[in-house]
Amino acid sequence: MRILIAEDEQRTRQGLVRVLQSLRDEYEIVAQASNGKAALEMILEQKPDVVFIDIKMPFMDGLSVIEAARAQGIKAEFVIVSAYADFDFAKQSISLGVIEYLLKPLTRDEAEAVLKKIENKISGKNSYSRRKSRNLRDKYPDAHPMILQALDIIQSGYAGKISQKKLAEDLGLSQEYFSYLFGKNIGENFSTFLREYRIEQAQYMLREEICDQRDVPYQVGFSDSKYFKKVFREVTGKSPSEYLSEIKE
Repeated sequence: MRILIAEDEQRTRQGLVRVLQSLRDEYEIVAQASNGKAALEMILEQKPDVVFIDIKMPFMDGLSVIEAARAQGIKAEFVIVSAYADFDFAKQSISLGVIEYLLKPLTRDEAEAVLKKIENKISGKNSYSRRKSRNLRDKYPDAHPMILQALDIIQSGYAGKISQKKLAEDLGLSQEYFSYLFGKNIGENFSTFLREYRIEQAQYMLREEICDQRDVPYQVGFSDSKYFKKVFREVTGKSPSEYLSEIKE
């Protein structure tokens, strides 16, 4: 598991390094950042599995780093380690899909527990990937070969940034022709299809408890949980909470 540490206080950062290094050999610290700007650059470059991050840092606070990383499609698990037991900070961190909000100094037991929690979550995601809902190609067997390629890209990359323009470019088509071809073969426009597919995956993840409910938006390509809830309701007629309540009855 690849870990990045973002902490402006050198002594605290070194202490966290020692705690993590005292655990398992599989935990590799790939980078350390002493300010928010550097942290974001390192996260985008290294793409770690886990980021331990402080909130109050120079140039860019921890929550802004997480928000910017999510907007760039980063799926790392974020663990906030803060000196402040602040309710507003904690509430905002939940909306960003942070897996844990811990107070300094981080103990060995706390570090071990949160990393075990993350391992279990990643294991669940991998299981989900292997069992992912039916292949999109199987739903549209007679589609144009270019559209079948587009469906492959959507199925493998829906959790990240996908646009009609970029997809058309990748396939060597004009945006106008791709739009025409997609609509003709699939029966709806690209943006509607992608939106509905993401919500379909979100429903599956909620139903099967693949990950924490708060993390679902970020796992299916949304960087804003409020917008996810809005789209979820538009597509299903229910909020995520209502959907969960209904299937548990």
